This record gives sequence, structure tokens and C-alpha cells, in this order.
Amino acid sequence: MGDPRSPKKSYKTPSHPWEGERIEAEKELTKKYGLRNKREIWKAQAFLEGFRRQSMNLNAEIRSNNPQALKERQWLLTKMQRLGFLEETAELTDILTLNVEHVLNRRLQTVVYLKGLASSPKQARQIITHGHVAIKGQRVTVPGYMVSVEEEHHITYYPYSPLADELHPVRPQAHRPAEEEEVAA
Repeated sequence: MGDPRSPKKSYKTPSHPWEGERIEAEKELTKKYGLRNKREIWKAQAFLEGFRRQSMNLNAEIRSNNPQALKERQWLLTKMQRLGFLEETAELTDILTLNVEHVLNRRLQTVVYLKGLASSPKQARQIITHGHVAIKGQRVTVPGYMVSVEEEHHITYYPYSPLADELHPVRPQAHRPAEEEEVAA
């Protein structure tokens, strides 16, 4: 058993460090999603790889008529639907079609930006790490938190945060009251 203060890495680095196409693709993803570094992309890839491996193993088990594999198949599909990666009618092979952008779209940082609580992905990361975002009233400070479909509708500003005030200057303009926008014009 290992030392609990040094957990194992949750990602795998690329096998070849100097591939131009991969580096450019990672730069684009880092910019698009406002990520801190490429390590976050590698973590998303490892997260997705775990589900892919499980899907492939379950496909093989189901072909051999293993009853436990049928239960595990249903659990995996339910989890992927709950996380928002798959639709209700999806099959195990649909997991293999997912890519890293599907995972990055479910991160709290991206969801906060897409909901309009921040004006850019970088600002979304900042307000999350500073403790201005809550899910169901509970403060969340991890930008990489995977948001489930159920939780997506409960993301708001933390009630005791200064950003909870609609007139706060950092809040995006779309969330200001209509009366103030008319006065400002």
C-alpha cells in the first residue's frame, strides 16, 4: 500500500513529447476551455479512457453471456447518462465515440461560462477558485468538477459572495436588471 500523502497520478503523459499536431490541438483546447495547463487535458483523456476500457471489457463479457456483465452495463450507461455524456437510448458502443471535448464540456468551469455566470472561461475559473459559485447552495471551488445533468440547473453564485449582488461590476452584463441598462444607455 502506498503513502496516502502521495497518491498516484490521475493522468498519463503523451508517449512522444514533441508532436506538432498534438501540441497545436492541445493549445487550442487550452484556449477554448480556459484551462490552466495541458495536464488538465491529459486528466480528461484519462477519465474518458477509463470509461472506454470498461465499455470494451463489458462488450466482451456480454458476448459470453455473463449475467453480471448485463448489470454492470446498465450501471455504466446510467452513470454516463447522469453525467450528461450519453442519451437515454445509448448503447455501450456509443461510449467509444466520445472524445475529450465531451468531458471538457461537462466541467464546472465550462458550465459556469455557458450559463452566463462569467464573461469568459478564464473568468469562470477565477470565480470558481475564489469561492463565488455554488451548486445547490454548497460552495464548490474545483473548476474540474464534473457536473451531472441534475446539478446543472442548480449552479448559481454563492449566496454570501459579493457576486450574488446583481449590480456587482464583475458580473456579465446579461444578468443586470433591465432598469439599470436603460439608465446606463
